[in-house]
Amino acid sequence: MPRLVVVLRSGAEEQIEGEVGFSVMESIRRAGIDELDAQCGGCCSCATCHVYVDPAFVDQLEPLADAENDLLDCSEHRGATSRLSCQIPLTEGLDGLRVTIAPEG
Repeated sequence: MPRLVVVLRSGAEEQIEGEVGFSVMESIRRAGIDELDAQCGGCCSCATCHVYVDPAFVDQLEPLADAENDLLDCSEHRGATSRLSCQIPLTEGLDGLRVTIAPEG
């Protein structure tokens, strides 16, 4: 099972076990981290699962789809490595993936 490092808004880190076939968002929520709202449940219709992906992993992810890009454009906290965690499928190749939960808003 791939391991994820989740950096909370406080700066604290939590290491969690993910499961291939689930999204990063689902893995974070299943681990009991409720700081990630994920209001739409993974339908890519909000940006409440916004995370910053560690630059070492950015090139391993699928490119941004138009819908994800549009939603991230609405965030005042968008950064160079911003992604919606519901749009990142967890694979064995992402073992050790480090994501930081973006500020609310």
